[in-house]
Amino acid sequence: MNNIKTVGFIGLGQMGWPMASRLAAAGFALVIQDADPVRMNDFCKQVNGLIKVAESDSAWAEVDALITMLPNSKIVEKVLLDSGVARQLRPGTLLIDMSSSEPICTRSLATTLRESGLAFIDAPVSGGVKGAVAGTLAVMVGGEIEDLERARDLLDCIGKNIFHVGQAGAGHAAKALNNYVSAATLLITVEALHAAEEFGIDPLMMTDVLNASSGRSNTTENKVKQFMLSGTYGSGFSLKLMAKDVRIAMNLIEAQRQLAPLGRSSLTVWEQGASVADAGTDHTEMYALLSGKDKIK
Repeated sequence: MNNIKTVGFIGLGQMGWPMASRLAAAGFALVIQDADPVRMNDFCKQVNGLIKVAESDSAWAEVDALITMLPNSKIVEKVLLDSGVARQLRPGTLLIDMSSSEPICTRSLATTLRESGLAFIDAPVSGGVKGAVAGTLAVMVGGEIEDLERARDLLDCIGKNIFHVGQAGAGHAAKALNNYVSAATLLITVEALHAAEEFGIDPLMMTDVLNASSGRSNTTENKVKQFMLSGTYGSGFSLKLMAKDVRIAMNLIEAQRQLAPLGRSSLTVWEQGASVADAGTDHTEMYALLSGKDKIK
């Protein structure tokens, strides 16, 4: 039976803020932490609900579940293990890592936490800021099914489709591989649109053709007109994060000793793009980076 009433939430970034907001709106008491004190204070002022800032390690002893929504595995491990947060949790507390972490690192972390008497699932998401705000994210869960069921009420506040994809680390693997496919699709779509325009076909018209034909994809339906051709580049997911996820996927594929020549080429382009992008550059801006004078070599 699910007895989770108080939830710890670490990481109030672009995705973490709306996800935590939905939990507060659903009636869960929150204990929050973020690297930016101003952001924590703003969250408390702007979000309705029972919210407490974790001003000391002892605050984590109050939570029934703890969600991390952080940039990468190293930071997750630093927060949970090196900073001692995990040591403050009561035995049996459920940890849910919703970050985009390295699957192999996640398996090791799960073992360490379980040996300490804690439960763990990895539950990364897909759907962007829009999906986080609407609560329609896809959630890919790795771990024991009973731990997923304990987290069900929390995850239902955040996502529309909850997938149990395997044991610990499988959620992060599925997330990385999904973004790996998405990233490669975006690149090939951008190349086709630029080629069409050079030949005299309006990119808007070419997008309509793709959406009515076998070239249709999430990129053509939800990114091209909305963020690329409009020039707004505001999908809410950064270019650097996309490059990071493609790198995670390639590391996983190579660890399985599989060949992925197209993936390797895709990674090269994304990492070149990331090298000239700043933290705020949206991943849809690859449309501009692959055209004209800004073209990546």
